[in-house]
Amino acid sequence: MFVLELTYTAPLDAVDALLPDHLAWLDEQYTQGVFLASGRKTLRDGGVILAVAEDRARIDEIIARDPFAVAGVCTYRVTEFVATKTAPGLDRYRQTPS
Repeated sequence: MFVLELTYTAPLDAVDALLPDHLAWLDEQYTQGVFLASGRKTLRDGGVILAVAEDRARIDEIIARDPFAVAGVCTYRVTEFVATKTAPGLDRYRQTPS
């Protein structure tokens, strides 16, 4: 499982101009079962996405297609973790540490 933290590197008007395309990209990832949750940071200086994928390389491919990343209005920090405990609705994503 992965936590993707976006930090805006451009003024909000530049981010907002790309928001419809970014939202369409998010919808595509939800449809494919990659994204589990997402949203803005409360200070509106970026966002957070909870994602599942087979490996980091796949996450990097997905990030590279984000209109925010393509336009250079944000950077990503990716943290991979082993989800050993989950809420009942997320049982299928629970992992056993190696």
